[in-house]
Amino acid sequence: MILFLLGLIIFFGTHVFTSFARGGREGALSKLGEGGYKGLYSVIALIGFVLIIRGWPSADPTVLYTSPYWLRHVTYLLTLIAFVLLAAAYLPAGQIAARAKHPMLAGVKVWAFSHLLVNGDVRSIILFGSFLGYAVLARIAAKRRGAPTRAAGSVMNDLVAVGAGAVAWAGVYFYLHPIIAGVALR
Repeated sequence: MILFLLGLIIFFGTHVFTSFARGGREGALSKLGEGGYKGLYSVIALIGFVLIIRGWPSADPTVLYTSPYWLRHVTYLLTLIAFVLLAAAYLPAGQIAARAKHPMLAGVKVWAFSHLLVNGDVRSIILFGSFLGYAVLARIAAKRRGAPTRAAGSVMNDLVAVGAGAVAWAGVYFYLHPIIAGVALR
């Protein structure tokens, strides 16, 4: 459990630093340059991510709640929405990106919440709860600092985001989820 928790602390520590310690972030950027800062940030976040994965098997699997079977289908739909939001975050902006304001954080919130609906074991609650909590706090911080949002673009951009999100979702659903999470969805 220690590796798992240490990984979460390191992974989210880098993200919290970027979201909440703006002065420290700016100081690090000026010292390291943009490339150096992003490189160091990425390496530290990756170390945290690897520790989360390595620590997962030893984390507490005690089940605190069991969801009804039908809730899995709600989770599948919500994760599809999350993938569309994630695609909208990185593709040219459309109505989805503009209305979500921060589609990456919105996608993470939807993804984490949907997984909490069907994963009632301690380690899943800690993992997905951490992602959800961070995304909520990061969105509040972005709003308070007046972080720019994206202007609405063409509806065609939304169609591309929906298509890309659906393709990515299908890839995870049909092929990658057992590799990523060790759990088959079908």
